[in-house]
Amino acid sequence: MNDQDWSLLEAIYDEKNLTRAAEKLYISQPALTYRIQQIEQEFGVKVIYRSNKKISFTPEGEYLVKYAKRMLLERRKTKDAVLSMSKHVQGSLRIGCSSNFALYKLPSLIKQFLVLYPKVEVNVNTGWSSEVMKLLQNEDVHVGIVTGDYKWLEKKSVITEEPLCIISKQPIDLDDLPKLPRINYVPAKSRFNPTNPLISKIIDNWWLERFDGPPLIIMNVDKVETCKEMVFNGLGYSIIPRGALVDRDRDAFYSIDLHYTNGEALMRRTWMLYRESSLGLSAVDRFVHYVQTQYEKKIE
Repeated sequence: MNDQDWSLLEAIYDEKNLTRAAEKLYISQPALTYRIQQIEQEFGVKVIYRSNKKISFTPEGEYLVKYAKRMLLERRKTKDAVLSMSKHVQGSLRIGCSSNFALYKLPSLIKQFLVLYPKVEVNVNTGWSSEVMKLLQNEDVHVGIVTGDYKWLEKKSVITEEPLCIISKQPIDLDDLPKLPRINYVPAKSRFNPTNPLISKIIDNWWLERFDGPPLIIMNVDKVETCKEMVFNGLGYSIIPRGALVDRDRDAFYSIDLHYTNGEALMRRTWMLYRESSLGLSAVDRFVHYVQTQYEKKIE
């Protein structure tokens, strides 16, 4: 097997579909099938089998996939290390980032970073924070930017702390919330974290502390921007992170930061997570330092 075969096995394993795997690799399905047959002939074993149009791997195939993933990871590490030996800051920088931070904060960060270090090749994967954690744990990314407190034993920095706030089209009294329609922001549950998202737990705890009855939820929405549009059109209020309010929203909504009865604000922290060993790569080291200097809130 060669590196192309490693990528081929990984793609089929991830997609569980030959057509999608071929599209991902930019090759024809017959060419992909031929390579699988060659691998099976080389090792003298069956690698995959089809059942009701679904691709499954044999035990031997599962072993080869693990080998392929390990070799692809080692190749990436080797390439990163070799490029970092140059006196110039260059090489790849793989970032996993939560969707909201990627929408509101990350583009300007990357833009300015590349002005300073134009030879760095940046690759970004966005998704729910639980998905980013999985990418980081599998070493598919160098840096993970996640919202919420996740268990991570390596290096981490708080890069933002933002309050949760109510937004509405008209001024409202918090005591009236139980009888007012809510556009409920509920981030979709990911396949890596099927439980309720952290923001929902924070909001629910605040509500239970303050009110005896349930909220009047008329819509459940999984995107902040959709919430904002619904509220803008006067359909109800919503509770969202204040960081989701950009300059053009300042005059569009009334907003109130939320607090527990003891006066503590409802806060969400966004963390930058990384491995200390990754700092040996110049691109990763400079990016981590750049983000920390931008936000100036490092936690060891």
